[in-house]
Amino acid sequence: MDAKSPRDLHYYEPANGHGLKHDPFNAIIAPRPIGWISSRDAKGHVNLAPYSFFNGFNYTPPIIGFSSTAWKDSVQNIQDTGEFVWNLATMDLAKHMNATAAHVARDVNEFEIAGLTMAPGKLVNVPRVAESPVSFECKLTQIIQLQGADGTKLQGWLTLGEVVAVHIDKALIKDGVYQTALARPIVRAGRRGDYFEIKPDAMFEMTRPD
Repeated sequence: MDAKSPRDLHYYEPANGHGLKHDPFNAIIAPRPIGWISSRDAKGHVNLAPYSFFNGFNYTPPIIGFSSTAWKDSVQNIQDTGEFVWNLATMDLAKHMNATAAHVARDVNEFEIAGLTMAPGKLVNVPRVAESPVSFECKLTQIIQLQGADGTKLQGWLTLGEVVAVHIDKALIKDGVYQTALARPIVRAGRRGDYFEIKPDAMFEMTRPD
């Protein structure tokens, strides 16, 4: 491509709408890891819910975070107790994970709805998904209300937590190296129901210049 043959670009300003059938924002920022978050409220009720805005933010100490587009049960629970667990969503658990996205009453246990097993945490009083091959036990570090460029407060909250304990299925560790694709993790794409499955043949390696 050169200046004589520029791309034919679809341009829009989000404040004025995207002009397409589906908002492309989520599909462009893809794939995205899934924040499959378990938490417990102050009364002991357990919650399990998936969040598509999730990632890691720091190495030492390890910090992960997820963003909720409303003040949901997970955020309230974590604010109240200061603890949560992230569970890896895999292809084998895809339907179970999707079942936990249902909007149910606060005292309803999504583990039971999805037919999942609660395994106790070691350092937090929150269960992890026993069927998940990887789980991070976390302590709350910050809950940040998002805001626009003009300073307007938004109905969105970023919850950050320090990973204080890690559970990994030993079958995913080969020669001392965790094999990302071996777990067949699923990751979020666009629209309401698009996902990717990470497979070994989809991975490639590049040596960093430094």
